[in-house]
Amino acid sequence: MGSRRSQRCRVPHEQPPWVHERRRTLGRRIRDQRIHRGHTQEALVEMTDIDRRTLQRIEAGESDPRYGDLLRIAEALGLDVADLVR
Repeated sequence: MGSRRSQRCRVPHEQPPWVHERRRTLGRRIRDQRIHRGHTQEALVEMTDIDRRTLQRIEAGESDPRYGDLLRIAEALGLDVADLVR
């Protein structure tokens, strides 16, 4: 059974440079929109129920946000998800 688990959908650890750049761009866009609307990270955490460290990693471009997290962030900022990932 252990081998079946390791064969599930795995994300490669090494991504092409353009993936990292897009992740950083998304994080900057979220941060900029949060600041533009006058929210602190703490406020956005409260509004979205996303872990603070997770939000920090997303804004820093260090991690890929889950789709549900993107939906909650966009809703809290009054945006469509498409506005964040364009």
